[in-house]
Amino acid sequence: MTEAPHARTADELTTVIAQLSRRLRAVAAEGALTPSQVSVMARIRRHGPATTAALARGEFVRPQSMRTTLGALEERGLVARAADPTDGRQVVFSLTPAGAALYGSGRQARRSWLADAIDTRLDPAEQRALAEIVPVLQRLVQS
Repeated sequence: MTEAPHARTADELTTVIAQLSRRLRAVAAEGALTPSQVSVMARIRRHGPATTAALARGEFVRPQSMRTTLGALEERGLVARAADPTDGRQVVFSLTPAGAALYGSGRQARRSWLADAIDTRLDPAEQRALAEIVPVLQRLVQS
């Protein structure tokens, strides 16, 4: 059986992204949250209030899973539900002030750690190469 041409790159990229993700979670204030919870908070912050179904589609999970994630965030007071302004039969979730503050402090901690690591561990050529790869990685995750 022949291996796909980019299988090794995919394996190495998967491993290094997982390691980077764990390092970033470790330095963030919202480290007690799951990666799914942080991702949902980020999506709401970027795109504004959203329904469970819209969040599930955006995060590539089942609505049942999203309800569990949102329930945990709501229980901690990090998101709040309200009637959808365009369709009162639906509910939208938004970040509470506590959720926005927690997400903001975590984001700042991650950004500071990563910027410092880039500055102190990479030489200028590596820094440029890393900056150039960001748009390529963004294309990989676009749906």
